[in-house]
Amino acid sequence: MPKRVDHEERRAQIAEALIRVAGRRGLHAVGMRDVAAEAGVSLRLVQYYFQTKEKLLFYGLQHLTDRFTARVGARLRDAGPEPGPRATVEALLLASLPTDEESRTFHLLYSSYSILSVTDEALAAQPFIDSPDAAENALTGLLERAQAEGLADPDADARTEAISLLAMTATMGTSILVGQRTPQSAVAVLDHHLDRVFRPGPRPPAA
Repeated sequence: MPKRVDHEERRAQIAEALIRVAGRRGLHAVGMRDVAAEAGVSLRLVQYYFQTKEKLLFYGLQHLTDRFTARVGARLRDAGPEPGPRATVEALLLASLPTDEESRTFHLLYSSYSILSVTDEALAAQPFIDSPDAAENALTGLLERAQAEGLADPDADARTEAISLLAMTATMGTSILVGQRTPQSAVAVLDHHLDRVFRPGPRPPAA
């Protein structure tokens, strides 16, 4: 009886190969033949599943995003059963800083895809991410919750703070990749800004 092929597993295998080879050589330099060789499959099989390089890159980005989500979840589990707004914000932001090989690859490829989509019409025709404001909305909600619980400055604009934290983390991630700063110094800067936004504990009740 012929072995049943798990198509999603095969797609994931090819996406993992794309991530590995692109992490070494850069997304712009990767072709479908390179990915096939890395995955140990035929070029025809890669073309069967993805038809074009653009579709392969987009699926690889989605796969990378799924891995990022899993990393955030692992950080939240490590923080305990009820991590609270600040710990949740930290989990989201620290997971995107390139502090190890996994997060380095995520930041490099995610940034590369966004840059390539500016000049590549085939990539630009696809949605870069399904919900581009998801991270901003999530952070805004967490900051608003912290304000309601007396854990953050009530006068701060939660969305502006969320945008600032995301922009700062993305920029520091790039500075780590190019060797401008160490992961430790970037984490220290992030902690400094979170200390500015968050309070150490709830406010005492009004008299």
